[in-house]
Amino acid sequence: MRKAFSEALVRLAQQDPRVLLITGDHGYELFDGIRKHCPDQFINAGIAEQNMVGMAAGLARTGFRPFVYGLAAFVPVRVLEQIKLDVAHDHLPVVFLGDGAGFVYSTLGTSHQSTEDMACTRAVPQLTVLSPADRFEMTACMDLAYALQGPVYMRMGKSDRGDVHAAELKDLKAGQLLRVRAGRPDRPALLATGSMVRTALDIAEQHLDASVWSLPSIKPLDAAAVCRIARESPALVVLEEHSVLGGLGAAVAEITSTSAPCRVLRIGVDDRFSEHCGSYAYLLREHGLDTAAVQGRIDEFIATL
Repeated sequence: MRKAFSEALVRLAQQDPRVLLITGDHGYELFDGIRKHCPDQFINAGIAEQNMVGMAAGLARTGFRPFVYGLAAFVPVRVLEQIKLDVAHDHLPVVFLGDGAGFVYSTLGTSHQSTEDMACTRAVPQLTVLSPADRFEMTACMDLAYALQGPVYMRMGKSDRGDVHAAELKDLKAGQLLRVRAGRPDRPALLATGSMVRTALDIAEQHLDASVWSLPSIKPLDAAAVCRIARESPALVVLEEHSVLGGLGAAVAEITSTSAPCRVLRIGVDDRFSEHCGSYAYLLREHGLDTAAVQGRIDEFIATL
């Protein structure tokens, strides 16, 4: 997925000389392509994330199209005030890319883990929030972010979980839900984003025979589509590598509670920090987001329907 991001960035930069990549001394070989092909469109702002957002806002005001890259624990969490006031308030065309979201930086502890970024950015007016699940969604989200010509936050989670789509996506729309698997109508529909789409697919294919939907657009979210799925399903299960507070599960519950009341099981990170450091797989187990634990929770939920 990170390769798809790099390739899309180079393509956009070659097509539009106004496209700039600004990084806070992160990315390294990820940006070899843009440094090689578009060296004048690459800026290393150093470890000064708030200043980096201010630079991007100023450049956007003069006609440039900045893409601002950092770790999700820093972009957007550390720089939320600057995103809100410098960029979103005036609807400037700046794309923020938060890499390593969730537990990707599992060995580095809470300072580098980001499970609150979608909640933070969902609450900022005029800011679109995207969360691709694989390389195909990443490419489509990059094209969408560029086309929107407004402020965008794109969440980049675990990048090596494999494809969830069989081919590239054409003309992804903001708010769109993507069905990646059809399933039994008497099973809860699984709605997932980012890394957890792969988990949802594995459970649906090997155990549950449920429909699976990928939601690369967290905000906006097509409320009519969510309600239609809710009415056609006995219940909904929402999966995310993010806090259960304020993320995708909360967004779905907000919609259904108003327009299509139904049972919603929200599977994500509970309201706590990680207790230990370890591998990515270890952190998923600690937080009950490994496949076996998720499957068990869904089975228990189905038993109550």
